[in-house]
Amino acid sequence: MAINLQKGQRISLEKSNGTKLQYVCVGINWGAIEKKAMFGLSKTKEAVDLDASCALFNEQKQPLEVVYFGNLRSKDNSVIHSGDDLTGDVNGDDGLDNEVITLDFSRLNPAVSYVAFVLNSFRGHDFGSIPFASIRIYEGTPTRVTEVFAKYDIAHDAAFAGHVSMIMGVFYKKNGEWKFNAIGEATKDKKLQETVDTVTQNYL
Repeated sequence: MAINLQKGQRISLEKSNGTKLQYVCVGINWGAIEKKAMFGLSKTKEAVDLDASCALFNEQKQPLEVVYFGNLRSKDNSVIHSGDDLTGDVNGDDGLDNEVITLDFSRLNPAVSYVAFVLNSFRGHDFGSIPFASIRIYEGTPTRVTEVFAKYDIAHDAAFAGHVSMIMGVFYKKNGEWKFNAIGEATKDKKLQETVDTVTQNYL
C-alpha cells in the first residue's frame, strides 16, 4: 500500500500479501488558538471545534447516512465516531487524535458504494488561524496505527488558509473492490450539509 498519498492519488485497498484492508481510521489532531494578552495579563486559549464527519452514498450517488457529532454510529455499525471534541489541545500538541472515525468494511451495508470523509470548523475558525491541525487516514484502530496512507497538514498548508471546510478523501467501490481517492481539497462551504452536497456534486 502506498504511504502519504498526494492529493488526487488513488489506490487499491488490496495489501501486498493479497488480503483486503478491513479497518480504516481517520484521525484529526488540532490545537486551541492562543490569544494575545493585554496589559501584562497571561495569555488565554480560545477553543477550536473541528468536526470530522463521514457520509455514505449508494451507487446512484445518493446520500444514505451521515455519521457526525450528532450521530456517532451508522445503522450497520460499520462507521463509528469517537465523539465531539469542542476545544482542541489547550496545552500544546499531545500527539493524540482529538477525533477518530473508524470504518469497518466487513460491516458496511452492501448498498454503500462511496464513503466520504469531510472536515468542518464548527465555529468558523479559519484553518490558517489554528496553531496546528493535521489529518491522517490509516490502517489500524483508534489505539493502534498500522500504516498511514494519507496525511494532510491543514494548519500550515497555504491551500487551506481562508477556508473552514474541506474534503479529506473518498473510499469508492469499483467492480466490487474498494479503492481510495486522496482528495485533500478545501471548499467554500460553511456547514456540514453544504460540504456533503459538494461531495455529491463534484467528488463521487
